[in-house]
Amino acid sequence: MRPGWAAAVLAAPLLAGCVDAGRGQRTNPLFAGADPSVLIEDGQTWLFPTGGGDRLYGWARTADGWRRSAPLIRMSDIAWIADGAPEHFLWAPHAFRANGRYYLFYSVGPQNPTPSRIGVATSDRIDGPYIDSGRPLLTGGNGFEAIDPMVFADPALGKTYLLAGGSAGARLRMFELAPDLLTLAREVAIEQPERFTEAPFLHRRGDLYYLSYSHGSYNRGNYSVAYSTAPGATGPWTYRGEILASAGRYKGPGHHAFFENADGSWSIAYHRWEDVAGEGPYRGQRQVAIDRVEYRDDGSIAPIVMTP
Repeated sequence: MRPGWAAAVLAAPLLAGCVDAGRGQRTNPLFAGADPSVLIEDGQTWLFPTGGGDRLYGWARTADGWRRSAPLIRMSDIAWIADGAPEHFLWAPHAFRANGRYYLFYSVGPQNPTPSRIGVATSDRIDGPYIDSGRPLLTGGNGFEAIDPMVFADPALGKTYLLAGGSAGARLRMFELAPDLLTLAREVAIEQPERFTEAPFLHRRGDLYYLSYSHGSYNRGNYSVAYSTAPGATGPWTYRGEILASAGRYKGPGHHAFFENADGSWSIAYHRWEDVAGEGPYRGQRQVAIDRVEYRDDGSIAPIVMTP
């Protein structure tokens, strides 16, 4: 996701969201932010969004709403950013648990005039603090923008993959991670999915793999989520269509994460613009939301309905 959030949540409230007394659910929107990833820990849902400029936060669902953590990591904690480049931001984090630890992958940019980069930090606690690995994991350039990291552990092959890629070149790349998850073992050759712009997300349901991603411009009404499916984590991919798009007062939904609930149902976390007119470019703050996902009998995903 492009870093068009200069006015993002630098001073967000520590508690956000409200309770729908009839269903016991948090109502949308949850809080200001963008690009959420999801990690469920001991039955508690955590969201890790963009929103803080020079720092990243986690948000935990509680009985009273969504509570923001202390900063997980700051730019001042990442020595390799201070390299004479222009002003940078942190965005699009992805949280992952493995090896008895927590890993936080994140984007550092903007892309020009220096390449964008992806870093990774670790912690013994989900709420941090996270310690940077000491070097970039992946650097952009030559038509590739190193943003929007997503990590997927393939239960079939026992391998863990990093997917990344963004709108400057709209190119997706995939890498097998080394066991320490701090280095790249090798690049995996994959075909470019149809209508890919940025924000890849890979999940598996049954024997089918779903590669979903954002298409369009992040601050316009054409921003949306499409998906493809395959029999394996690396393809070959079959395009299945668009499943999340602007509707009514909700515009430009995207940069999402699928997750399975305790009852076996599925949900999607994403961001959207609210109460904006026309096709953009929109300005202000995006909002994080969660809605239900419905899979049809043939494995396809029904269009997702954005709820208030």
